Amino acid sequence: MITILSKYKTVKEKDIKVWFKAGPIDSFFKNGGACVKYKDLQIAVFNYKRKDKWYACQNICPHKLEMVLSRGMLGDNQGIPKISCPMHKKTFSLETGENLNGDLDAIAIYPVKIKNDFVYIGFSD
Repeated sequence: MITILSKYKTVKEKDIKVWFKAGPIDSFFKNGGACVKYKDLQIAVFNYKRKDKWYACQNICPHKLEMVLSRGMLGDNQGIPKISCPMHKKTFSLETGENLNGDLDAIAIYPVKIKNDFVYIGFSD
């Protein structure tokens, strides 16, 4: 299962080669998440309306290797937007991917943009 985690790599804005059209903005819950598939990756997309910002990260939680982060709880940790795994409450920064509990590796994060009422996720391949 560790090989599944190795498929997910954080993408920086400067490395984007593909803007994947994930769906119309009204298909995503406000202050919640949804999962989209890009190639063989599951990506969690969040419409964090309280912060008026969109985020995307890997959907797999590195703790128990379950595809559940899209169903996690959005929150804030001292101003850092975060997602908490719904299974064991492991928390991750939606800005950097850092594990805010300090006991796991970071998760992969992806740039998001909104254009013509559609959500796009940036990938490097």
